[in-house]
Amino acid sequence: MEKKDFEAWLDNISIAFLSLTDLQKNETLDHLISLSGAVQLRHLSNNLEILLKRDFLKLLPLELSFYLLKWLDPQTLLTCCLVSKQWNKVISACTEVWQTACKNLGWQIDDSVQDPLHWKKVYLKAILRMKQLKDHEAFETSSLIGHSARVYALYYKDGLLCTGSDDLSAKLWDVSTGQCIYGIQTHTCAAVKFDEQKLVTGSFDNTVACWEWSSGAKTQHFRGHTGAVFSVDYNDELDILVSGSADFTVKVWALSTGTCLNTLTGHTEWVTKVVLQKCKVKSLMHSPGDYILLSADKYEIKIWPIGREINCKCLRTLTVSEDRSISLQPRLHFDGKYIVCSSALGLYQWDFASYDILRVIKPPDFSNVSLLGFGEIFALLFDNRYLYIMDLRTEKLISRWPLPEYRKSKRGSSFLAGEMSWLNGLNGQNDTGLVFATSMPDHSIHLVLWKEHG
Repeated sequence: MEKKDFEAWLDNISIAFLSLTDLQKNETLDHLISLSGAVQLRHLSNNLEILLKRDFLKLLPLELSFYLLKWLDPQTLLTCCLVSKQWNKVISACTEVWQTACKNLGWQIDDSVQDPLHWKKVYLKAILRMKQLKDHEAFETSSLIGHSARVYALYYKDGLLCTGSDDLSAKLWDVSTGQCIYGIQTHTCAAVKFDEQKLVTGSFDNTVACWEWSSGAKTQHFRGHTGAVFSVDYNDELDILVSGSADFTVKVWALSTGTCLNTLTGHTEWVTKVVLQKCKVKSLMHSPGDYILLSADKYEIKIWPIGREINCKCLRTLTVSEDRSISLQPRLHFDGKYIVCSSALGLYQWDFASYDILRVIKPPDFSNVSLLGFGEIFALLFDNRYLYIMDLRTEKLISRWPLPEYRKSKRGSSFLAGEMSWLNGLNGQNDTGLVFATSMPDHSIHLVLWKEHG
């Protein structure tokens, strides 16, 4: 048949075919297939694959591809990366998808980094770390041995752990190596805090002392309390030291001279925690940059303005219940914006600008759980048996780690959290170093540390 005649015949057949019903079209195709030979069948097979298996991800504009990918969970996306090189290239290039996946895992996101491949790698690293947390494989333990009597006081800063003991000594340890850097003779230590030059100790002998690390010399002695000093804090800029005592008072001292500037009264129980911190929010009572003192006893948290002025009055007293059988746990978190404390009723978070309770978190069997650290994403908690990590977005416990029979303390100073930045979101760099430390009955210090990435 000539080409011209064939084209005319094909047009007539096409018009007739289009006028048929679907059933008639199918019967026509079946008949034509039965008349076809091997060459025609192979041609039909090759063209059907192209027509039926169209790569929509390759054909769509990149913006539409990214929009569709946002609806898939990260695990499915990783599977899709295996479909073809083209799919892997498109999926790996979707920065927002991988950033969102990292955020959902509790990872910190630096929006200035726009390299898509970077965020896919971060997600793979993040999901590994979260799996390790879920499978109780993210931590490891070690011990510090060196004291000859019970260790009552612990304080951690920048990779260094200070311990104060009944053996009349304080030691400074490098947590990463387990080596003791300094050891100085002191009084019995109920509380410690240090910086590069000095160590401040609160003692069961009712005094506070300041010591020089390099020489071990006592540079200042603060006398005036009539009960053991359970907590200390200080600020070099203000030249102020504060101390909380079993005599139910908080004293404000001149750090450089040891002079008592003020005695704050109103507590009806041992003052087990004092915190000196800059305010980060504005209210009728304080402005950002103002220094605030928090003091806590068994039932109450008191808030005081503090600065270069000597006298100050209590701004507010916070409680979780008027029932005196409900006591606060001996830990307190204050970051300048929020106050957090735990009790048998749950974990309480107050807004510092208004003093309103923002929320009460009540995980199962909270009566014995104490607060260690509180961040934007995670909280670190513990009880007699386990160390817990809570995702604050869901208020669910996502990990736990077994603890040995550590020494109990009603004042909360014989155990502490280590690094805290990861509580605001992991980033692959801040999941290192000390997680938790506590003193043991054999006078050693038990450490829980982040394990290196697998």
